[in-house]
Amino acid sequence: MDTTEHTKLQDVLSAKQAGWEAKATDAQKTMTTENLQAIVDTHFKDNAINLGDKAIDFTLKNALGECTNLQTTLNNGPVILTWYRGGWCPYCNLTLQFLQNSLPEFKKYGANLLALTPELPDKSLSTTEKHSLQFQVLSDVGNKVAKQYGLAFKLTDALAEVYKNGIRLHNYNGDTSSELPITATYVIDKNGIVQYAFLDADYRKRASITAILDALKALENK
Repeated sequence: MDTTEHTKLQDVLSAKQAGWEAKATDAQKTMTTENLQAIVDTHFKDNAINLGDKAIDFTLKNALGECTNLQTTLNNGPVILTWYRGGWCPYCNLTLQFLQNSLPEFKKYGANLLALTPELPDKSLSTTEKHSLQFQVLSDVGNKVAKQYGLAFKLTDALAEVYKNGIRLHNYNGDTSSELPITATYVIDKNGIVQYAFLDADYRKRASITAILDALKALENK
């Protein structure tokens, strides 16, 4: 698969969505639509960390039990902070591949990439190894940091049941909350201020690599 920006990330995600819609039942489509609408109805953007806000500091562990602190990472340069739902999510896996492929470009601007997931450490380790990820994947168990950032939401009852029995979400996250994070992405400057924010209720839409790079370039020119 071409995971360069020559093939736009959103084009690949949209193709994945089209493939799902061609096979999904009307009931499945309805459940997905209702869940997305339920997120929109929370008006999460009104409360979530957004453009111009101060990022909330945190310390989380990676799959090997090593701690990473946001502020300490920011001391070394800007941070790209992104959330993904889990290694079971094909849209997340495609996005992680694009991010991994773009690491050299991010590094040109002195930026570090931190990816947060509610998955248990052993599950995130599997994702890291599967995709040969060379950036920090941190376990935000219980969506504690996601909640601080205003990004956590609860699945509708109907979809929660599907995820429980089909994906076995509870095994991935180690709880029965049926909560997931909005798939948000931030670019945070060394002072901890959010200079770029991508927030969308639809997990099939993600921040473009170009937008992230443009934000990093703007920081360099300040």
